[in-house]
Amino acid sequence: MHLLVATAVPVERDAVARAFPAPGAEVSRPGIALHRLPDGWDLLAAGVGPALAAASTAAALTAAALDGTPYDLVVSAGIGGGFPPDAPVGSLVVADAITAADLGAETADGFLPVTDLGFGTVTHLPPAPLVRAVAEATGARPGTVLTGSTVTGTAARAALLRERHPDALAEAMEGFGVAEAAAAHGVPVLELRAVSNPVGPRDRAAWRIGQALAALTDAFGKLAPVLTSWNPHDRHDR
Repeated sequence: MHLLVATAVPVERDAVARAFPAPGAEVSRPGIALHRLPDGWDLLAAGVGPALAAASTAAALTAAALDGTPYDLVVSAGIGGGFPPDAPVGSLVVADAITAADLGAETADGFLPVTDLGFGTVTHLPPAPLVRAVAEATGARPGTVLTGSTVTGTAARAALLRERHPDALAEAMEGFGVAEAAAAHGVPVLELRAVSNPVGPRDRAAWRIGQALAALTDAFGKLAPVLTSWNPHDRHDR
């Protein structure tokens, strides 16, 4: 299994790497640097936000394809905000839908997703059997993970997002960008988030980044056998 794990920042990438006993090696490709683990996993700090995450992930996917070793799966991983009370701080969320929360148009009648305008997509669906396996292995709760270019910082915005996306459990800034790049290459995608803070009023004192990073490390320790044994041909079995 050749697998790419895309995080936003190096501290998240390092949290994933700590789940593996063997040290990795740095590998350079045009525009990106990969941390390559001995078992065929590549870790990428893709950058913050959907645009940079998409560009960096696409660069990694293209490089692997040109090398003749295309990826079998792309995982967007990291920490993020959780919608209380369903996704409390320290918990894990695995996306059964990766949705762009703010891709569309504001109108006098409210927000319209880009699909209602007649083009594009706003949701990517990870393989359902893999989502179930990840949930069983890690205790992660399956649900929608929202991607936005702006992190929610008010109760009003949090309530609006839950109204538009009642199945949303978490929000982050990279998943949809990673998923767009994966889709362009025909590679399945997964998103896993460890909750570091509640979605709502911005309160740095309530953030538990260290706890979330530890949960991410623990999750990948349990995920390794699940992901390496997963059959990519099952990805359309929903």
